[in-house]
Amino acid sequence: MEYRRLAEAFYRIESTTKRIAMTDYLSDLIRQTPPDLIGKVVYLIQGKLYPDFVGIEIGMAEKLAVRSVSIATELSIEEISEDLGRTGDIGDTAFQELQKAAPEVREPLLVSDVYSMLDTIAKTAGPGSVEAKVNMLAELLKRATPLEAKYIARTVTRKLRLGVADMTILDALAIVYGGGRQSRPIIERAYNITSDLGMVAEGLAEGGLEAVKKFHVTVGKPIRPMLAERLKTPEEIMARTGGECVAEYKYDGERVQIHKRGSEVTLFSRRIENITKQYPDVVELAKATIRADTAIIEAEIVALDPETGENRPFQELMRRRRKYGIEEMAKEFPALIFYFDCVYADGRDLTELSFPERRKILGQIVTTTDRARFVEFSIVDSVNALEEFFEQAVQQGTEGVICKAVGPESIYQAGSRGWLWIKYKREYRSEMADTVDLVVVGAYYGRGRRAGVYGSLLMAIYLPESDTFRTITRLGAGFTDKDLAELPKMLEEYRIESRHPRVETKERPDVWFVPGLVLEVIGAEITLSPLHTAGLNMFRSGSGLAIRFPRFTSRYRFDKAPEDATTEQEIIDMYTSRIRKVAS
Repeated sequence: MEYRRLAEAFYRIESTTKRIAMTDYLSDLIRQTPPDLIGKVVYLIQGKLYPDFVGIEIGMAEKLAVRSVSIATELSIEEISEDLGRTGDIGDTAFQELQKAAPEVREPLLVSDVYSMLDTIAKTAGPGSVEAKVNMLAELLKRATPLEAKYIARTVTRKLRLGVADMTILDALAIVYGGGRQSRPIIERAYNITSDLGMVAEGLAEGGLEAVKKFHVTVGKPIRPMLAERLKTPEEIMARTGGECVAEYKYDGERVQIHKRGSEVTLFSRRIENITKQYPDVVELAKATIRADTAIIEAEIVALDPETGENRPFQELMRRRRKYGIEEMAKEFPALIFYFDCVYADGRDLTELSFPERRKILGQIVTTTDRARFVEFSIVDSVNALEEFFEQAVQQGTEGVICKAVGPESIYQAGSRGWLWIKYKREYRSEMADTVDLVVVGAYYGRGRRAGVYGSLLMAIYLPESDTFRTITRLGAGFTDKDLAELPKMLEEYRIESRHPRVETKERPDVWFVPGLVLEVIGAEITLSPLHTAGLNMFRSGSGLAIRFPRFTSRYRFDKAPEDATTEQEIIDMYTSRIRKVAS
């Protein structure tokens, strides 16, 4: 299969603002792909070579890609850098400069050629590896057409910018291999328990739906985590859970999925990244306290203050997410583990069991120490009991509680957000002192003191049903000078030329972004707004919902994918709850 087919499909996808068209282009590309290449093609559509949990990234810095383009075009680094300053995109620069050169008769570049070379670049390490990577990429660009070079250069710098969500790829796979979108749930289930779209695509290409139905939970392949909805009052929670639930402390830490096979322990974040190296102390704690030979256990990692014995906030724990000085940080910010669920134990998939059954097995295979504990919990069967436990949780310095259904239906819904788990945070009891997690989709240039940086950001909430984002506010308050200086660099990898097709908005910011960075925000209240699209037409024709007087809490949610952001339904529920409160 020639790589030009991918490049042409990428160009068409990038050129549309319609998700239906994007899905159609993807479906056409998948139909053209031979079964033995489908996994690799799906990874390349995602802008990667392997699923995230494998931890192999091409990871070439833009300045190295500039050197490669310079060699391929026989232009100076200064000339390429100057052009990059104009385009702001290494792919566009590669395209333009190669297009200026005299056309050559090239042997077609194959997908297997591109994937193999990128794989070699990604795995090249040690002395002289930088020069080797630069030269390998240059050779690949020399063989490429200008359009192919555009997407190769973007892929190696992790800036493919197609904006194709995993759910859109699942739709395309369902259309091509499953007979239509109605087969999506079967395919999505396979993805949710493997977190590997390439593997799912290969299974479909080889054996169709029957093959992916046989996919099972496997130690070493992270499961996409089950997520919680949110409610504001204990009355609503008890009604949703049928009058009885398990309430657990909601710690201010990082959720982790612990995979154990014999003496080998691997840690995955909620974003399915391998974070084992960041937490060597957690690995040792897991080895010492998980008795099962094979297990997949969910837990919360919390930073501990070694002097006071108290838990430290999430932001301090995040200082441990680094490449160097890990052992020193582990001493300065030692970790606690709070175990709360078990989805696999000694060869048995537990995801179809009820929560009480899973919790019982967790208790049987885990021992506790002063650094590895079970999450604090209580079985509650009344509003008063929930309120009491909630107050206890808040007094212990937690964010609130997670309430979990206990009936036969309380299975582990991998990758899903539903009412089996419900968040009840301490801030929810006031107007809108509650925090929400919003996604950056645009920015406005600053003026005055903020000249040269972004003055404010355009923020959005998530709609799971349509896999899109709707704007809810502009955010300009709460940022320190350091934040303002760092945000343009932080957001550069997400920058695109026009509105992303998954973003629904009436706003026209100066800069657009692929939905990627999640920030925690608080505000005074939620109001009707003609400018924003969250909850559009739900309460008044032509109006949506907006957050009034929003402020950044200083908490970057690097642990959350954009699809983990606050949902539109959560915002609607918060607004209607406020209306009822005012009316009463």
